Amino acid sequence: MNPQTPSRTPHNTAPTWTVGDFVVHRIDETELPPQTGPWLLPEATPDIVNDVPWLRPAFAGHDGILHLASHSFALEVDGLRVLIDTGIGNGKTRANPAWHNLDTDYLRRLTDAGFAPETIDLVILTHLHTDHVGWNTRDDNGTWVPTFPNARYIASTTEWDYWAGVELEAPRQQMFDDSIHPIRDAGLLDLIDVPASTGLGTTGAEVAPGIRLFATPGHTPGQVAVELRSGDRAAVITGDCVHHPVQLPHPHITSCVDIDADQATRTRHALLAALADTETLLLGSHFPPPTAGTVVTAETNYRLVPVPGQHA
Repeated sequence: MNPQTPSRTPHNTAPTWTVGDFVVHRIDETELPPQTGPWLLPEATPDIVNDVPWLRPAFAGHDGILHLASHSFALEVDGLRVLIDTGIGNGKTRANPAWHNLDTDYLRRLTDAGFAPETIDLVILTHLHTDHVGWNTRDDNGTWVPTFPNARYIASTTEWDYWAGVELEAPRQQMFDDSIHPIRDAGLLDLIDVPASTGLGTTGAEVAPGIRLFATPGHTPGQVAVELRSGDRAAVITGDCVHHPVQLPHPHITSCVDIDADQATRTRHALLAALADTETLLLGSHFPPPTAGTVVTAETNYRLVPVPGQHA
């Protein structure tokens, strides 16, 4: 090992899930404030939430308010060190007060889990929204520079083409300026063609051994979910095709920022149907702890059976 290279030995401070030969680490950024749920998923009223008792206490409070979080997932595949989504980021000008000028220990947590920024080889962006790309960059004396300078950052071509073809309002332009354009200008952003299918285990774009992107459009046109497969074990990282476990019994509940809510609902139904009553682990990109679980059929739709992460 190069003596200049930070240690890659994990300190096991992050919860982990084993998927075949993969060990998936949740890298916490921040809990999202209580007002996030009513804003993001306005159809998830307290009455609806309280009518799903298994959501309490982990996924919702007794007041019917949803719990949500911001985090990344990290794993190593055949020596390739992979980070999936990069959260909100520190010190950035944001219209959402909960995200504005954030100051968290995210990079320390990432490093303590054994994934120092310089050791990351691949960053997968499920879609180009503010709370999934923020740690793409960090402030270096007033300049936004790539946080993961040795990584290849990837997003879907469909996602890039959509945002390149619409007029961006000022807050979204700010996000592109501080979190997307610097990695593109550094030559680190690669666009991947992902087939327009939501099939599990079949179509998609393999970006590393056992890591496949598959299309989950609706929230954004080019959003992808991430399938991990090792041996006979599999997991799916949702991106924002499922924001919260309340959408398992109520897949029709949509996000206020879904670009195509009808398509988002169809995508969610298809994904949950494919996962139902299998051993495939669902890892929610905004699910609070325990974050993961398996999908089972329940009444007319689904529920999540939690699978807590392991702590050393």
